[in-house]
Amino acid sequence: MSLLDDVGERDGWRCWVCDEKVDPDASVNDARGPSVDARTADRKAKIVERLAHRSCNSRKGAVKVVIAWPDRLNVIEPAPLITVAERLDRKGGRELVARCPRKNDAQEAADWLVDRFSRLVPGLPVTASVEPGGGQFLVALATGRR
Repeated sequence: MSLLDDVGERDGWRCWVCDEKVDPDASVNDARGPSVDARTADRKAKIVERLAHRSCNSRKGAVKVVIAWPDRLNVIEPAPLITVAERLDRKGGRELVARCPRKNDAQEAADWLVDRFSRLVPGLPVTASVEPGGGQFLVALATGRR
C-alpha cells in the first residue's frame, strides 16, 4: 500500500484543510484529487503527513494554513483554529475560541468545533462548553495534557 493510501485510510479520506471528502479514485493530477501534505511553516512543529486535496495543498504552499469557520455559524471574533489546536496539543488546558449572540448559536459552534477537532488533531480529546458572559455566550475548548 502506498503512503497516499495509508494516510487516506487513517484520515478517513477527508481533506484536513477544507474538511471535505477526498475521492481516493480521483487522479492525483486533478485539483480535487488526493495528495499528502507533509510541509509546515513552523520548524518546531511535529511534521505529520495529512491528506489534502491537491488544490488545498497547493494553495496553502509552505505557509501556515488557516482553517475557516463555516459561514453558517453565527460567531463573533472566532479564534484562529490552527493556533488553538497547537496550544491545546502542546499545553492542554482551556481556551475561549468565540463569542455568540445567542445560546443556540454558541451550542452549534461548540458541536462543530468538537467534530472538527476530532479530525484536525486526531487523538486529542477536546470538549467544548458554552457559558454566559456579558450579555452573550462564550465558547470554550478544553483538553488535558497528552
